[in-house]
Amino acid sequence: MRRGLGCLVITTGLRSYPLNLIWIMPAQGACGFLAEGCPVPVTPYSQPEGPMSEALLETLRNPGTTLSAIRAQAPLVHNITNFVAMDLAANLLLAVGASPAMAHAEQEVEEFVALANALTINTGTFTNEWMASAVAAARNAASAGTPWVLDPVGCGATRFRHQNATRLAQMRPSIIRGNASEIAALAGSNAAESGGKGVDATVAAEAVVEQARRLAQSSETVVVVTGEVDLVTDGVRLIRVRNGHVLLTRVTATGCALTALTGAALAVCPDPMRAAVHALVILGVAGERAAAAAQGPGSFRMQLLDALYNLDAHELDREVRIS
Repeated sequence: MRRGLGCLVITTGLRSYPLNLIWIMPAQGACGFLAEGCPVPVTPYSQPEGPMSEALLETLRNPGTTLSAIRAQAPLVHNITNFVAMDLAANLLLAVGASPAMAHAEQEVEEFVALANALTINTGTFTNEWMASAVAAARNAASAGTPWVLDPVGCGATRFRHQNATRLAQMRPSIIRGNASEIAALAGSNAAESGGKGVDATVAAEAVVEQARRLAQSSETVVVVTGEVDLVTDGVRLIRVRNGHVLLTRVTATGCALTALTGAALAVCPDPMRAAVHALVILGVAGERAAAAAQGPGSFRMQLLDALYNLDAHELDREVRIS
C-alpha cells in the first residue's frame, strides 16, 4: 500500500484500509471493488470536532475497557434483525462474550425487552408484522430504560422502509447507525441528495456530515455513519474512526453484525457516543487482524470471529485510530 497526494493506492495483496463497513447490506454484495492499482480517495486526517475534554478523548481511545466489560458481564442483547444477518450477528456477539437473543414475534418481544440489557432493531427484511413487533419493543425499551440501536436498512429505497425507519427514529433510540445514503434519507434529504442503490450507499460519509448532525439533534440521539472513514456525532461533537479493512465489505451482514455489537457495547457503557466509537474500533481492529490471516471473503468470515474471540483489550487500545 502506498499513499499519494489525496489518495491511497492498493498495489499488492490484501492490506488494512478503513473502507466502508456498511456498503454491503443484507442480501447484497459490496457496492464497489478495489482493482489492482485503483486509486481510492482518502479523507485527510482531522481533529475531533465540538467541545470535548481531554478526559473524554482518553475514554474514547480506550475501547479495551468496553470489550473487557462485555466479557465480564455477558450482556443479553435482544436483536430484531433481518434473515440474512441473524447468523453472523449472533455468532459475533458470542465471540466477544455477549449473549444474543434473536426474537421478533410480537407475542414475546415485550418479555424479551424486559430481560435484555440492550435492544437492536434492524429493518432489513421487515413486514408489517415485524414492524409492529419493533414498535412494541422500542416502546417497552423506553419504558424500562433499556438502551437500543436503530439500523434503518435501505430506508431511502422504498416508501415502506422510509416510513418504518422514520417512525422508529422518533421513538428515541440511543444510537442510529447506517450508511451515508440511509442517514441522509432519514434526515430528510431528497433522493438526489441521499443517493443509494437499493440498500447500498452511493455517497461518501463525509458528504452527509451536516445531515448526520441534523438527525442527531432532531432525534436527540447519537448517529453513526459508516463509510470509508466512520463518523460518530451527537449533533455537536464529531469523531472519525479509521480502523477497518476492505474485506469487511466482501462478506454480507458485517454491517448488521456491527449493529449487534454496538448494542453489546451500549449495554455495558452508558455513554452512547463512547459505546458507538468503541464498537467501531473493536470490529475494525478485528477486521484488520482477520484480513492478515485470510485468503479471501470465505476465510475472512471465519477469521473475523476468531479475531474477535482472541482480541486482547490492551492490544486493542494500542491500535485505535480515531480523530
